[in-house]
Amino acid sequence: MVFGQRSQLWWDLPLADSFELLAAIHRLPAHRAAARTAELVEQLEMADTLDTPVRQLSLGQRMRAEIAAALLHSPELLILDEPTIGLDVVVKARLREFLIHERATHGTTLLLTTHDMGDVERLCERVLVVDHGRVAYYGALTGLAATVAAERLLIVDLAEPTPDLSGLDSARFVGSEADGLRQSMSFDPATTSAATVLAEIARHAEVRDLSIAEPDIEDVVRRIYQSRSRPPPAD
Repeated sequence: MVFGQRSQLWWDLPLADSFELLAAIHRLPAHRAAARTAELVEQLEMADTLDTPVRQLSLGQRMRAEIAAALLHSPELLILDEPTIGLDVVVKARLREFLIHERATHGTTLLLTTHDMGDVERLCERVLVVDHGRVAYYGALTGLAATVAAERLLIVDLAEPTPDLSGLDSARFVGSEADGLRQSMSFDPATTSAATVLAEIARHAEVRDLSIAEPDIEDVVRRIYQSRSRPPPAD
């Protein structure tokens, strides 16, 4: 387990000593402990901090060390409680990349408790949303948006300035930019497809490029909580 606000490292000892102590606690053979430590040190870029007392490490350095310590004995399950809290975007990205690599290489199961939707989107395949002790959603990450009928966003770049495409049958007009050269439409993937919307747009204007944005997961979770907090309808 790795807790964002609690350490399993020895505060006044060099980081390398913590790894040696943890290897002994887990009764790892010397050759296996050395190989696994070297692997984690390389992947998490900790070579420069091995001789530094834990209390002198920055937050980002310590979190990398905490995760390495938890993975030293190659557990099947790694539980992470707010693992990226307080970290800057660069350190967050590196930790996420490492955890994805660890899961793919060693088959490690990751269980996260977090309020950081970036962690959820990049690391999780299944999601459990809890609202006041009750399960509001449990299932695949891809199905989360469907619980609140969240819409996808289709953004098209047109060949020439075009009046707002606000009368489409298959999508809702969201906005336009650059005198109508770029326009955005939202649609419900449960009832229509991007291809259908694009075909209808093409009947009105020439499309040069397009992109599709998935529903924002943070907004989806917020809407789940809001929908559950509404009072029941009166009889």
